[in-house]
Amino acid sequence: MSSETKAANPGKKKEGFLKRQAKQAKAVEAVTEEELLQKDMVTPDDVLRLTKTTEKYLCPPEANIYGIDFTRFRLRDMETQTILFEVAKPPPSTDGEEYEQEIDDADPNAGRFVRYQFTPQFLKLKTVGATVEFVVGDKEVNKFRMVEKHYFRDRLLKCFDFEFGFCIPHSRNTVEHIYEFPTLSPEEIQDMIDHPYETRSDSFYFVEDKLIMHNKADYAYNGGS
Repeated sequence: MSSETKAANPGKKKEGFLKRQAKQAKAVEAVTEEELLQKDMVTPDDVLRLTKTTEKYLCPPEANIYGIDFTRFRLRDMETQTILFEVAKPPPSTDGEEYEQEIDDADPNAGRFVRYQFTPQFLKLKTVGATVEFVVGDKEVNKFRMVEKHYFRDRLLKCFDFEFGFCIPHSRNTVEHIYEFPTLSPEEIQDMIDHPYETRSDSFYFVEDKLIMHNKADYAYNGGS
């Protein structure tokens, strides 16, 4: 009698588990860029449901009310400690009027897009450390989070989700995140080399789960060829 009861219980647990899995799968439905552009507030859950890169930016530059500005970026191979890429933002001009005029005449989305060119060897890396330095304006930043999604054409390669945490006003912060790269087949690697800048990424930045920055990049892996 007891053995029959034990045999029945696992079946009930399994059924419950499958129902929960089905409910979760149903809850995470894809969302389109057009739907998110209609929203007053875009959240991390929203962008995690995107299935391809966006054509437009999901928030204006003015959404960054915290004055967050990225001033340095460095990539290094974690296995060899080789610096793969490094760039730093020059300090602002001391001539305030000239600097303001440059900003006024610039594209409002300038600085939100970066184009990278690497060698084919980059696609064979396993782990890369990305160090970012950024400054914060006169507001404290709580629950600073980045969701970054990488695609080749419209196929998701990898989604990274990092927490920066809390930042005090007028602070300069340095954080290194570790990227575990996806394993690619030789055919996939060659396809990405043969089609430069068809590998793209969206980087979404949130404060208290509200989108405040959206940056884009594309990549070529045919450098040196």
